[in-house]
Amino acid sequence: MNEAIKISKLKKRYGAHVVLDGLDFCVRQGEIFALLGANGAGKTTSLECIEGLRKYDSGSITVNGRTGIQLQSASLPEHIKPLEAVRLFAKWNKMTPDKAMLDALGIDALAKKQYYQLSTGQKRRLHLALALTRNPDILFLDEPTAGLDVEGRLSLHEQIRQLKAAGKTIVLASHDMAEVENLCDRIAILSGGRIAFIGTVRQLNETVGKHYNITIQTERRSETYESDNIEETLLSLLMQYRETGEHITDIQINRGSLEQHFMKIAKGEA
Repeated sequence: MNEAIKISKLKKRYGAHVVLDGLDFCVRQGEIFALLGANGAGKTTSLECIEGLRKYDSGSITVNGRTGIQLQSASLPEHIKPLEAVRLFAKWNKMTPDKAMLDALGIDALAKKQYYQLSTGQKRRLHLALALTRNPDILFLDEPTAGLDVEGRLSLHEQIRQLKAAGKTIVLASHDMAEVENLCDRIAILSGGRIAFIGTVRQLNETVGKHYNITIQTERRSETYESDNIEETLLSLLMQYRETGEHITDIQINRGSLEQHFMKIAKGEA
């Protein structure tokens, strides 16, 4: 598969502090790719370098195609109307607004509102429309559903999937692990300015190990235990409860979450 973005030996420091220490990874054309990292891992700096918003010290960045960027917040004038903003961005990029795209995002329905009157979800849709104005091949989405209710998140997720189906490459930055798991083809986890993991969610589970949460409910209490070996842990627990004479009323077993696996990688525990 062809590469939409290729990062090679990327380095960036602020004074004596090394933020990116020889970063290497690629994003494939047509995939939804998430770049994750704990605070201070270099995620924001990486994205800003790729987007052309920040200079880097050494290494190389190759971007194959036009880019569109949806930032987490935008400094649009309070009294500008959504269609006015779209036409302004289109004029800057010497493009004609895509009516089908505007209809799909519901921008025409906001024609009479000013920016300050829009809800969080409506602003997110407008920001996405502005990012799509130049018909980009590669789309950067920074926390696209932050602050949205459940309905708004589901609606925006569907629009992101439609963009992928249309052949767009999407680079996603999100703190919502459920969102990452549902949308992304591959994820990369940054730790200490380097890639600590890159692959699918399934590969992450296999890399970290099968982590389980076992919740045992008795007539008097409920306890949750963590385990990487469900068979041995469960047998041991059942013996313990039998010895104490406690009657078990329910047992629930859940796989470890993507967030738990992410934290293990990010903290260097796996």
